[in-house]
Amino acid sequence: MGIKGLTKLLADNAPKAMKEQKFESYFGRKIAVDASMSIYQFLIVVGRTGMETLTNEAGEVTSHLQGMFNRTIRLLEAGIKPVYVFDGKPPDMKKQELAKRYSKRDDATKDLTEAVEVGDKDAIEKLSKRTVKVTRQHNEDCKRLLRLMGVPVVEAPSEAEAECAALCINDKVLEELELTMDQFIDLCILCGCDYCDSIKGIGGQTALKLIRQHGSIESILENLNKDRYQIPEDWPYQEARRLFKEPNVTLDIPELKWTAPDEEGLISFLVKDNGFNEDRVTKAIEKIKSAKNKSSQGRLESFFKPTATTSAPLKRKETSDKTSKAAANKKTKAGGKKK
Repeated sequence: MGIKGLTKLLADNAPKAMKEQKFESYFGRKIAVDASMSIYQFLIVVGRTGMETLTNEAGEVTSHLQGMFNRTIRLLEAGIKPVYVFDGKPPDMKKQELAKRYSKRDDATKDLTEAVEVGDKDAIEKLSKRTVKVTRQHNEDCKRLLRLMGVPVVEAPSEAEAECAALCINDKVLEELELTMDQFIDLCILCGCDYCDSIKGIGGQTALKLIRQHGSIESILENLNKDRYQIPEDWPYQEARRLFKEPNVTLDIPELKWTAPDEEGLISFLVKDNGFNEDRVTKAIEKIKSAKNKSSQGRLESFFKPTATTSAPLKRKETSDKTSKAAANKKTKAGGKKK
């Protein structure tokens, strides 16, 4: 469901709809997390140096487990109640976008082979990340880990992003942009989405201007300069619109429960199966238990004492190459070894 350039478009045109808040301000809140996106980040960053990754004795990658374990503990310690949403079957309209991604990954794999042959370390570092793919096994590993930690998992019938949106719907963006939901959906399609091609030459700002001027894609097409802009042949924007308006999501969300961690299960899975350090895992389990007790106590106190929340408009940050490399090379604290 990714929309090209949407974050910048909203930051420029609806700044009040986006804000930065202190981590602590989410104490006691239930936060939906796109699991696949998180796993992808962990596979790229955690314990990776060039082509080397964290693995267990069987040679299986454990970076996703390391990242998921540490991040979830941090969320729990902040009093946040995370619920991870996993992707289901992608919609048929996303097949073209997925094919493009597979092609890019294949190209990166070929380029990586050449970089290894000539010993180009910088190219190896860059290209190895482009070959990363989240597999079904990665997902199943993380589902098992989260359940052992006592953290709820939601399996979406289709896209996790749509399921997250169904769990929390807010009209702030529409108010700031002064658009209806139908107009916002058309704006997203014009910007470029996973379900169909966009009109070449029309970026976010132009798309917003056209939607405000004409109100819908149909009206835009009637008035668009066909000599200047090339409209995709047999453009399925109406089908894309339907997917945004009627996503395949769970209608009856099951009750979400945050339970005590399964201590024996975690030690067996992380230490015995995946080579994590037992002492560190044991200490991490104590952190989980302490965090859940703290969260429960905090919610009781909130009935008697309001919590002040401070926020500021979102500022886009530029990440330097040094910062990126430092994050990629950051040593992890629990377990696993380099492959």
